[in-house]
Amino acid sequence: VQLQASGGGVVQAGGSLRLSCVASGPQVSRLAMGWFRQAPGKEREFVSAISRSGGSTNYADSVKGRFSISRDKAKNTVYLQLHSLKLEDTAIYYCAGHPTILTVGAPLTSNEYDYWGQGTLVTVSS
Repeated sequence: VQLQASGGGVVQAGGSLRLSCVASGPQVSRLAMGWFRQAPGKEREFVSAISRSGGSTNYADSVKGRFSISRDKAKNTVYLQLHSLKLEDTAIYYCAGHPTILTVGAPLTSNEYDYWGQGTLVTVSS
């Protein structure tokens, strides 16, 4: 399985971005997907996740109400829509895949994910 994240860039505070993660390889339809981020000098942290079916989602408290995760199964793509961006959202954003036979459940911890993309940089400026 390969994951390719894209969509990062430089945006002013209060602005919006949409990140994409395209999955390729065997059985990508069996992946729950997550987004994590790592800011300079900080540990990687959970941002959001979506179940295989797309019916279950989870968000970190810091992004609830501002970020939205979705998936397009036909395109094997997961999206993370970022709104009302803050300076503290600046980070490298990574998408990750969690193989599961369950159609529900969106894991929150990084050690539950087997596959990782290369990351895309989001920089929020004042």
